[in-house]
Amino acid sequence: MLGGTYLGDRGVYRWGVMAEQPARRAPQAHTGRVVRTERLTPNMHRVVLGGEGLARFDAGQYTDHYVKLMFPPAGVVYPQPFDLAAIRADLPREQWPVTRTYTVRDWDPSTREVTLDFVIHGDTGLAAQWAVAARPGDEIVFGGPGGKYAPDAAAAWHLLAGDESALPAIAATLERIPEGATVEAFVEVADAREEQKIPGVTWLRRAGRPYGEALVEAVAAVTWHGDDVHAFVHGEAGFVKELRRHLRLDRGVPLDRLSISGYWRLGHDEDGWQSSKRDWNAQVEAEQETPAP
Repeated sequence: MLGGTYLGDRGVYRWGVMAEQPARRAPQAHTGRVVRTERLTPNMHRVVLGGEGLARFDAGQYTDHYVKLMFPPAGVVYPQPFDLAAIRADLPREQWPVTRTYTVRDWDPSTREVTLDFVIHGDTGLAAQWAVAARPGDEIVFGGPGGKYAPDAAAAWHLLAGDESALPAIAATLERIPEGATVEAFVEVADAREEQKIPGVTWLRRAGRPYGEALVEAVAAVTWHGDDVHAFVHGEAGFVKELRRHLRLDRGVPLDRLSISGYWRLGHDEDGWQSSKRDWNAQVEAEQETPAP
C-alpha cells in the first residue's frame, strides 16, 4: 500500500510498490460533531469531535491512526445519510468530496470523542481553515480510521523523528511506550513558540534554516543504542528520503523495523503530492534498495 499526506494531513504508507493495487473501496463514513476547539500554539489548532455519529468509530490499535475528512465542493449538497459509495457511483468526479487526511491524536472510548490537531499556515489549507472556523455543533464527515504502526514494547529502544505533521502520532506513541524504555524522539518546529509540553520530545527549531536540516543532523548524530531499534520517521518527503537512506544504508535498519513515510512535500498540496507520490516512492526505492552493480 502507498500513502502520504500534505503538512498537517495524515496518511500512511511504507516505501515500496505493489505489483497490483486492489480496487478502491469507499471508507466507512462517520459524522463528527465539534465539541470544542483549542489553539495549542500559534500554528497548531485542536478540534475535538463527538456525537452520535461516532457510534461505530473505534481506534486504539495503532498510534498513527488517521481519518480522511471529507469536504463537499462549493454548492454541492449530498443526500443523507451520507453514502460515499453512492456518491462515487452516481455523481461526476468533480462533485465527489475533497479529502484531507489527519492523524488521530487521541480517541477516548468512554466519551466517544476523537481529537485531531491541525497545522495552520496563515489563511491557506482547506481543512486547516475549516478547523479554525469550526464552532461547537458544526459537523464533518470522515472516513476511517486507518493505521499501521504501534511501538513494539519488546524493542530495545525507539527512534521517533518528524516535523509538525508527525507530532500528533509521535505524541500518541510516547504515551504508549512502556515507562523506562529508551527513546530518542525529535520533532522539528518553526520556533520556540511551537513547542508543546510533551514529555520525552527533543525540540528542534528551524529558525529560518532549510526544512528538515536540523532534524537530519540530529538523527545522524543520535546515540545509537544497539541494532534492536523500532523507528518511526514521518513528515516532509525531502528529509524523509534523506533519513531513510541514512537508516537503511548507514545504520542497516530492516524495513520491518522502520515505519517511514512522506506525509507531504514542499511545493505540493495533498492532491498534488498524492498524484506524484507513487513515482517518487518508486524512484526512492530504486535508489536505496537496489544493490549497486
